[in-house]
Parts: sequence; C-alpha cells; structure tokens
Amino acid sequence: MENLQYTRDWKNENIVVTIGRTRVGGNHFLLVAGPCAAENSKQMAGITDMLSGSSVKLLRGGAFKPRTSPYTFQGLGKDGLKLLRQTADTLKIPLVTEVTDLKHLETVSRYADVLQIGSRNMASYELLKEMGHQAKPILLKRGMAATIKEFLYAAEYIASSGNEQLILCERGIRSFDPAFRNIVDLNSVALLKKRTPFPVIVDPSHGSGRTDTVLPLSLAAAAAGADGVMVEIHPSPEIALSDGEQSLSPKDFQLWIDKLSGLAHYLGKTV
Repeated sequence: MENLQYTRDWKNENIVVTIGRTRVGGNHFLLVAGPCAAENSKQMAGITDMLSGSSVKLLRGGAFKPRTSPYTFQGLGKDGLKLLRQTADTLKIPLVTEVTDLKHLETVSRYADVLQIGSRNMASYELLKEMGHQAKPILLKRGMAATIKEFLYAAEYIASSGNEQLILCERGIRSFDPAFRNIVDLNSVALLKKRTPFPVIVDPSHGSGRTDTVLPLSLAAAAAGADGVMVEIHPSPEIALSDGEQSLSPKDFQLWIDKLSGLAHYLGKTV
C-alpha cells in the first residue's frame, strides 16, 4: 500500500489511545455500548441501569443521526447530547458520539470525549482534516463500500493533520446477500492490525444488523485480534426509534458482557 505514512514502519509498537482513565490498544480491550440514538430520559435511565457496574468503559450514542431515509428518526440534536452527557457522567465513563457536519463540531465537542466519524462520512475529507486539529481522540468507521486502502487513507487524513489518537472501527461492508445488513470483514481486522499501530475495534451491530449474530461476531472479532467491540443496546429494543433489530436487550447484553470479557481475559487482555 504505497504512500502510507502511518504504518508499522513508522511505529512498530501498538498505540494506546487514552480517554481519561479509559484505554484502548496494547493489552487494553475496550467494551463500548449504548443506544443507537438518545431518545428520551426514560430510555437513557434504562441504559444507565444496563451499564451500571459493567465492564463497559465507553458510552456510545447518537444525537445527530445520518439516516438513509429522510422520514426516519434523525436524533434529538443538542438535547440528545445533553442526555448522553448526563448518562456518561452518572456512569463515570467517557462518551463517544458522531460529528456529521463541520457546523456541529463545536457543539458536539462540548459534550463528547471521543469524536466519531461515521461510515457515511469516511470520505468527507474536509471533516477528516478538521478532526486532525482536535485535541480529542477520534473514532473512524470504515465506509460501507470502502476498500482497506481507502479506509487507511482516510485515517491518514486525520493523523497527518496532527491527531494520532485514532481508533479504527470495522463496521461491516455491503454485500449482495440480503440476509444481513452488512458483512463484518474480519479480514480487515487482521490486516489492519498487521499494517497499522492504531487500535482496531469492531461494530457487529451495524456489521450484521441482527441481534442473534452480535455475540458470535464479537467473539470472532476478539479472536481475530481486535482491540475492542462496540455494540448497540436498548432497554426495550422492540420500541426503539432506530436500529432496534440489532440492539441487545438487557438479558442478551449481560450474556455478551460475560462471554466477551471471558474471552478477552483468556487472550491476555485487560477489560
């Protein structure tokens, strides 16, 4: 892969991204969970109950939601950020949420500890360059139709602009098979870990779009060398305003925690 600067040739040892007291990379295996989007205070109270006392060290959740259909729930905007921040503060863990547009950057930065660039914006190069100037870690998701090379170049836009606190996220790529929303590309996890020192995590919720495959895909991701897994959860997935079909219920989430934490420990990682 020519012209790539941020490879193992640049830094052979793994980069550990620091988010307050939370770590990802090296021997630190990161569990990330939260709702697809903040909906209301009752839902977020349920999320707090699900995460309290768990091994999850980073809360995820959307406030500005880029959706395929203009007629679906687009998020609560600033009100959603307030709900997410309140939940993160109650749980005493950091928050990652998506920046969808440069005009939202200042607002999102006031509430979030990690700034996410989602799949639909992986190739928004002006946004990527601006992320390089931020003093916060960046979580970069692979585009749903992006090659590994394109994904790595997107990461280089951020790192070469000055921000090397970067987490790469495999979240599934499009396929011909309608049985799944996307296909989790575990090949990419193995290759990215070999080619780059940045931490690599996997999002099996978006990767498959099905709750019944989230756990096995999470375990497979850990076995493939991922530095963490990010999932969507909801206290009542059947009434979720977005992505309920891929969100773990409280019972399934507890099983996910137990199984994945056990495997991470077996692999010599700290959860």
